[in-house]
Amino acid sequence: MSIWWSLHLRREAASVPLARRLLIGTMETAGVDPDISFDLSVALSEACANAVEHGGDDAPDSSSKAYRVTAYLDGELCRIEVADTGPGFPASAPDRPGGAVRPVPDDAEDGRGLCLIRELADHVHIGSTPGRSGAVVSFDKILKWREGTPLLAV
Repeated sequence: MSIWWSLHLRREAASVPLARRLLIGTMETAGVDPDISFDLSVALSEACANAVEHGGDDAPDSSSKAYRVTAYLDGELCRIEVADTGPGFPASAPDRPGGAVRPVPDDAEDGRGLCLIRELADHVHIGSTPGRSGAVVSFDKILKWREGTPLLAV
């Protein structure tokens, strides 16, 4: 079974739960194990929140006012990609050569998103969109299925 969808969302806080609900609904309908669905939905929420907060330069043109979410459920794998048009990640960002995950104080209210995504997903890639400004956070996770899932056989 293969399912994919892509959303072009405004960089507004209300877009985050919309993307999360669509992902959860897709995985529930497909028969993905609820624990896997939960992990991926939290990771997606973190990536979307980062795109909303950091994903544009607030220029007058509409390009910086949106971001894109794409999800692929293909066989035993779910891959999610969140791309924005912001300044991207600095050269010292995690996943870049020489980049390291910076420690986050226990009482910090932000700065944990990428670390959380790394904990919840099996593979994470942080980079830039080739030929454009902006950041791309993609992550995947091997799926587990509920017993008796009807769509698995399709």
